[in-house]
Amino acid sequence: MGIIKIIRDFRSDVENMTRTIRIFTPDAYTQHPEQSFPVLYMFDGQNVFSHPESAMFDTWCANTTMEALVKDGSTRPWIIVAIDSTRDRMIEYSPWLGGRGDLCAQFVVNQLKPYIDKTYRTLPQAQWTGVMGSSMGGLISLYIGKKYAKTVGRIGGLSPALMWGGDQMFKLWDHRSDIWSKIYLYVGSQEQYSFYGVWLDYVPITQNFYNQLKRLGYSDHEVHFLLANGESHYETSWQRRLPEIWRWLLEG
Repeated sequence: MGIIKIIRDFRSDVENMTRTIRIFTPDAYTQHPEQSFPVLYMFDGQNVFSHPESAMFDTWCANTTMEALVKDGSTRPWIIVAIDSTRDRMIEYSPWLGGRGDLCAQFVVNQLKPYIDKTYRTLPQAQWTGVMGSSMGGLISLYIGKKYAKTVGRIGGLSPALMWGGDQMFKLWDHRSDIWSKIYLYVGSQEQYSFYGVWLDYVPITQNFYNQLKRLGYSDHEVHFLLANGESHYETSWQRRLPEIWRWLLEG
């Protein structure tokens, strides 16, 4: 089921730190050496793959899902580059409130992507480059997708923590870009809970963000919203919904 290579000391110059990067190449990458492949960058990399060296608990099982979708013809094979988060996850994925999110974004776009494009057979164009994450990972994905629209064309914002930073994300997405893009917004109907005494309700803010994109002129083939009945803020929920999300977001 493909190959996962783990680089545990990938240097991020702009962040002045090292990161763990997990790179999944699908079976087709080995089987078809004449082909080049699109690349999806995913955050919280330790939770992305079904692999003995992933997180102890539940993961997205992105590698097995990708191979299953390729097998049934639902999508073309993609390389997946998963970027581990650190203990400072809330800070490293926040572009606001004194966070280092902009540095993380610069690392992905200006250092990690050029390395992947140089090392692997990729389709480097924005149309074939995506970012995806959940919660704070969804927040930084939407930030990168807007700020670096000429580099990243596909954006998966799953259960994005849009309340982080007040209305900053709404201010960032203040006009419709003329650059090709596909944006998938997802939230589970049960994503309401208390976080250290702060009540978080992901449903209305995600719906409001989708409504803003529609008001800005994004069409149905550019932005899609899924309110997943009964799903909560957890990896197993994102895992269950990943096939339908990718069928839309990664379609040719």
